[in-house]
Amino acid sequence: MSLSIGIVGLPNVGKSTLFNALTDSNILAANYPFATIEPNTGIVPVPDERLTKLSELYGNAPIKPATVTFVDIAGLVAGASTGEGLGNKFLSHIRTCNAIVQVVRAFNDSNVTHVDEQHDPAKDIAVINTELVLADLQTAQNRLPRIQKEAKANPKLKPQVDFLEKVIALLDAGTPLFDDVNVQEHELSDWLQRELQLLTLKPIIYVFNVDEDGLIDTALHQKLHALTGDATALFVCAKLEDELRSLVPAESAELLASYGVKESGLIQLIHAAYDVLGLQSYLTAGEKEVRAWTIPQGATAPQAAGVIHGDFERGFIAADIVNYQDLLAAGALHAARTTGKVRTEGKTYVMQPDDVVEFKFNVSK
Repeated sequence: MSLSIGIVGLPNVGKSTLFNALTDSNILAANYPFATIEPNTGIVPVPDERLTKLSELYGNAPIKPATVTFVDIAGLVAGASTGEGLGNKFLSHIRTCNAIVQVVRAFNDSNVTHVDEQHDPAKDIAVINTELVLADLQTAQNRLPRIQKEAKANPKLKPQVDFLEKVIALLDAGTPLFDDVNVQEHELSDWLQRELQLLTLKPIIYVFNVDEDGLIDTALHQKLHALTGDATALFVCAKLEDELRSLVPAESAELLASYGVKESGLIQLIHAAYDVLGLQSYLTAGEKEVRAWTIPQGATAPQAAGVIHGDFERGFIAADIVNYQDLLAAGALHAARTTGKVRTEGKTYVMQPDDVVEFKFNVSK
C-alpha cells in the first residue's frame, strides 16, 4: 500500500522549507504569503538499514524501499474555506492523503513575516483546524441530500443518514472529527471516510518548527504539546533540516548530535505516520531485488501478499518466513533453513515487522 501525507499550515511557517528538506526538492520558499501557488508532491524512500544488509547478503541486489508521498499545498488563512487566499483551492489535493501534518511556527524571527503580524502557535492551530472543519462541513452538507435520497429508496441506508447528520452537527459546532472518539470508533466511520474523504477524520501530526535552541527545550515542548490534545507532536528545525540535505549520512548524524537530536525530521515523521496509521513493513529478498512493503498492523499473510499483487492473495497457498535477525545471523537463506529458522505459515498467520517472506501461490487460468 502507498503512504501519502498532506502538509498544511499558515503562510510563512516553514512548510516549503520543510517540504524541500524532506523530499530533497527545490521549490520556492519565500518570505511572503502564498509562495506555494501550485501543490507540490515529492516521493521519498523510507530509510531502512535492513535493506542494505540484506542486499549485501544477496550479492548487492537492487534495493527498493517503501515510499512516502508528501503533498505540500498553499498556505491556509482565516476564510480559506470560503475562498480567502489560495488554500481552499488546493484542499482537494490532500483529501486522498492518509494523514495530515500541520506545520506550526514556533520560532521568533523578525525577518520572517507572519500573516497577521504576530505569531501565536495556539491561534495558528485554531485557524487551520477551523478551516479544515469548515471545508468538511461544506463537503458533508453537499453530500447529505444525495444520501437522504438513496435512503428513501433503500431504508437500510437510514443509519448512514443519521450518522452523517450527527457528523454535520459536530462540524457545525466547530468540532474537528479527530477530537470526537465516538465518531472515530463508530461502525460507519470507515464508510464515511470512503464516501467523503473528510480532512478532520484523518490522523493529524503536529510539527512545530522551532529554532535550533528549541530542539531540546523540554519546557517549550511541554507547552506546545499541550496545545495538541492527544495528537502526536514533533519538534523540528526546518532550517537545520535544510542544511542536512548537502551532507553525507555520517556528517548529518554528527550535526544532529551536536544539537542533541538523534534522528532527522524525516525519520521522526515517517515513524510517527506509521504509528498513527497503524502500519508496519515486511521484507522480501533475493538476488533480483530486496524490497520493503508497507501493510497495516495485524495483516495476515494473504493480505500482505496482496500488496505485491492481487493474484498472490487470491491464489495464496503458504508463506516461507524467516526473521530478519535470524537470516543475518545465519548468513544465507539455506543456512537459516538448515537450522530450522525458516518456517511455513498459512492463511491465518499475522505478519510481524521483521518478517522476510517468500510467498507460495497458485492462480488458475
